[in-house]
Amino acid sequence: MTELVHLDVESGIATITLDSPDNRNALSAQLRRELIAHLETALADDSARVIVLSHTGRVFCSGMDLKETRGAGVSEQGVNEVPAILTTIWTSPKPVVARVAGPARAGGVGLVSACDIAVAATDATFAFSEVRIGVVPAVISVTVLPRLLPRAAHELFLTGETFDAARAVTVGLVNSAVPADGLDAEVARYAEMLRLGAPGALAATKRMLRAERPASMAGQFAEMQELSAGFFAGEEGQEGMRAFAEKRKPAWVVEG
Repeated sequence: MTELVHLDVESGIATITLDSPDNRNALSAQLRRELIAHLETALADDSARVIVLSHTGRVFCSGMDLKETRGAGVSEQGVNEVPAILTTIWTSPKPVVARVAGPARAGGVGLVSACDIAVAATDATFAFSEVRIGVVPAVISVTVLPRLLPRAAHELFLTGETFDAARAVTVGLVNSAVPADGLDAEVARYAEMLRLGAPGALAATKRMLRAERPASMAGQFAEMQELSAGFFAGEEGQEGMRAFAEKRKPAWVVEG
C-alpha cells in the first residue's frame, strides 16, 4: 500500500506531508491513520523541535473523504477519529506550523486552525462548506472558533462562502499570506524562529496559552508568578541568561 503521509526530520524540523493529491488530500481512513502515527513519531523524537504540516498537489486538504462517509452509520463515520488528530496538534508541546499552498475546506481548515502558526499562499482559499452538503462544522469548531473573530465565525460557518488568504489573515485563521513563490521561505522563517526557543519553555508557553484564566486578576498573577519564577530559576532559564551574558547561543540551539 502506498503511503499517503510522509515524515522527514532535518535540522530540527519535522515535516509531515499529506500526499494524496488524487484525492485532494481528503481525510480518508488511511490518511488519518498515517497522519496521527507520524504526529506521534515526531512528538517522541527529541531531535524534532518544530513540526511543519505540509502537502503535495494543488489542495492542502479537502476535508473528510465523502466517498467513505456516504452510507456509513453514526458509529462508522470517520469524523469520529478527527478529534484525536486535532487534539494531538493543538496540545503538542512542540510548535506546529501549517504550510498551506492550496485550498483548505471543512476538516482541512480544522487542521490549519489546530496549528500554532499558519502560513498560506495568497492564492489559497478556505471555506466551511459543511452546511452546503447538509452537515455541521461541529468537530472542527473546537479548534476553529478560538481563532476566528465571532462575527466572521457566524458569517463563514453559516454561509459556507469561499474566502481568500488575505481574509483568512484578517479574521485570525492565518498568520501570514505571501505569494506562492515566497511560501517556503516564510515557513522556514517561522520554523527557524521557533527552533531558537528552549523546548521546555516553548511547551510551558503553549500550556499557558491554552489554559483557562482564573476568575480574578490576583489569582492569575499568582499563577503566572509561580510559572515565571520556576523558569527563571530553572535549567533552561539559567542557561539562557548565561548564554546572553557570554554572547553565545544557548545549548538547546542546534546548528542546522
